[in-house]
Amino acid sequence: MDSAYRLMWMIVMFDLPVLTPRERKIATTFRNFLLDEGFTMSQYSVYLRFCGTREKAEAFSGNVRRKSPEIGDVSILFFTDRQFSEIINITNRRVKNNPEKPDQLLLF
Repeated sequence: MDSAYRLMWMIVMFDLPVLTPRERKIATTFRNFLLDEGFTMSQYSVYLRFCGTREKAEAFSGNVRRKSPEIGDVSILFFTDRQFSEIINITNRRVKNNPEKPDQLLLF
């Protein structure tokens, strides 16, 4: 079994301009790309994904870098599973559980 200190999560945060129809389309395209890559929306401009290993996280970060819009800010953060489990999320003054890491898929 992998250690909670080696399993990796990735968080992508962004602030993209959305003043013109073209800017909104670019921002929407980026959001859809993240969803297609298996990210889950945590907040409107904050998306997270369980990556498993550091190597997979780095591969996903390369994809995000290549698809990042030319204008705006995009930040990529990496967390171990242990660190991620320590995050406290509060919604309407109630503590909300962190998402569970997905089960590993076996392909035969």
